[in-house]
Amino acid sequence: MEKTQSMLPVRVLLLCCSFSLCSSMFSIPLKIFTGHFNSSVDLDLTPLRKIETSGNGLSLASDPSGIVNFLDMVNNLQGDSGRGYYMEMLIGTPSQTLNILVDTGSSNFAVAAAPHPFITHFFNRAVSSSYWTSGRAVQVRYTQGDWEGELGTDLISIPKGPNATVTINIAAILSSEGFFLPGVNWQGILGMAYPMLARPDSSVEPFFNSLVRQTGIPDVFSLQMCGAGIAASTTADPVGGSLIMGGVEPTLYRGSMWYTPIMQEWYYQVEVLKLEVGDQNLNLDCREYNSDKAIVDSGTTLLRLPVNVFNAVVDAISQTSLIQDSASGFWTGTKLACWAMGESPWRFFPKISIYLRGTNTSQSFRITILPQLYIQPITDVDGTLDCFRFGISSSVNGLVIGATVMEGFYVAFDRAQKRVGFAVSTCAELAGQPLAEIAGPFLAETVSSDCVSSSLLREPLLWVLAYALMGLCALVLLVLVLLLMLPCRRRGRGSEITDESSLVRHRIK
Repeated sequence: MEKTQSMLPVRVLLLCCSFSLCSSMFSIPLKIFTGHFNSSVDLDLTPLRKIETSGNGLSLASDPSGIVNFLDMVNNLQGDSGRGYYMEMLIGTPSQTLNILVDTGSSNFAVAAAPHPFITHFFNRAVSSSYWTSGRAVQVRYTQGDWEGELGTDLISIPKGPNATVTINIAAILSSEGFFLPGVNWQGILGMAYPMLARPDSSVEPFFNSLVRQTGIPDVFSLQMCGAGIAASTTADPVGGSLIMGGVEPTLYRGSMWYTPIMQEWYYQVEVLKLEVGDQNLNLDCREYNSDKAIVDSGTTLLRLPVNVFNAVVDAISQTSLIQDSASGFWTGTKLACWAMGESPWRFFPKISIYLRGTNTSQSFRITILPQLYIQPITDVDGTLDCFRFGISSSVNGLVIGATVMEGFYVAFDRAQKRVGFAVSTCAELAGQPLAEIAGPFLAETVSSDCVSSSLLREPLLWVLAYALMGLCALVLLVLVLLLMLPCRRRGRGSEITDESSLVRHRIK
C-alpha cells in the first residue's frame, strides 16, 4: 500500500459560513470541526444482495476444476472505515486464525509475529509444526508506517476462499512503527501486487502467484468494497466486501465491465488520460496525471493526486461547492466539515470523473464518482452535527486510485490478460441512488498517444541505475587504489606484468 491515511488529532474549531450565488441566496450550515474521532468503530451496512442465477449462470460463478466457487467467496471481507478491508485466513499447523488486510499496492504477505499494543493476537511461529524460517531479514516501508521481520514459509488456507491449502512465503513481523493503528481488527497484510515489489527482492513469490501456481486457478482476482457513503457507528456490523480469487463474480456488478491495460507489472499501473470536475475538464497535460505513475491500490484510503492535479481539482470544486477559502483545512485533511444533523452536504459538490485508456488504445472510458464517495461521513458531534472529511489528498508519489474511488466499483485484476476492469458495484448505492457511473467509449485522438513514457523515471529503473552507478564507481576506485599501490620502478623484460601476475586480475576475483 502506498498507503493508509490517518486523521490528525487537533482541537475543536467551529466556523460558521454563509454563501451567496448570483441572485439566489444559499445559507449553508457549514462548520469546520477538528477533533478526536474514531473511524474504526463498527459500521452500518445493508447486507449484500445476492442474485440467484440459473444453472447456466452458475458456470460463470465457479471454476471447472472445483477448486473455487465464486459465490462462496461473496462477502468474505470485513472492513474499518478508512482503514481497509480484511479477510480471515488460517495459518500454520495447527491453524491459527488471523484477519489479514487486502492490499493491491504491495506484494509481501506479512503477519504480526510478536505482541503489539494495537492488536489482539499474533501468529505464534513456535507452535506451528509446518513453519520454516529462511533466516533472511526483511523490511518494508509504506507511505505511512513500516515493519521489520524475518522471512519464512507456512501452510495457508482461506475459509471463504479457494478450496485448497497452499505453502506461502510469510514475513513474520517482529517490530513495526506506525503500521498497526489503534482500533484496527487486522493482524497482517496480504500484498496482491507483482513480484517486482516484493521485499527484500523479487525472488520472494507473492501470495497470489503461489496460489495460482499451486492450485491452477486462473490468474485473475476481483475486489468489491462496500463502505461507500457509510458513516461510523457504534452499534452496527463492520462493512463488508468480497475478494473473488480465480475470476469475476457477475452478481457483484451492474452493466458492463470496462478494461484498461496494465502499463507495467509492479503496481497495477494504469494510464489516466484526463480528469473532470463536474463538466469541467482540468485541461492538464495527461503526463501530469501519470507523474510518476498512476496505480489502483486498495490499501490506500483516499484518492491521491499529484500536487498540480490536486490543486486544480480543489480549485474546480471550490468554485462549484460554495466552500470558501476559510475552509482550507478541510481540503488539506486537517479539519472536518460539519453540517446540522440531517442536512446533506452532497448536493453542494460536483461529480469527479477519471478517464482511462481502453484496451483499444484509440479509445477511453470514464469512471465517475458522486460526492458521497469523496465527501465522507466520519462522525457526529453532540448529536447535533454530522461531520465529513475530504476523501482526496495530494501526493508526491503519483496518482493513486484508492478506496475513495474503488468503493464505487467492482474492480477486476485480470493479470492473465494484463488489464484492470471496472464495473459499477452492486453495493455502491445510498438510499437507492447509485454512487458511481461508467460511460464510454470515447475517442482518445485528442490525447497524447503515450501519457506515461515521458513521465518521471519509475522506481525500479531508478534502482537499477543507482546500483549500476555504484558498481561503476566502486570499480574505478578499486583500479585507482591498485595503481597507487604499484611500485614506481622501471621494469625490464623479466619484470613485465602479465595477465597471470596482474594484481588487478586477482583482486577482482
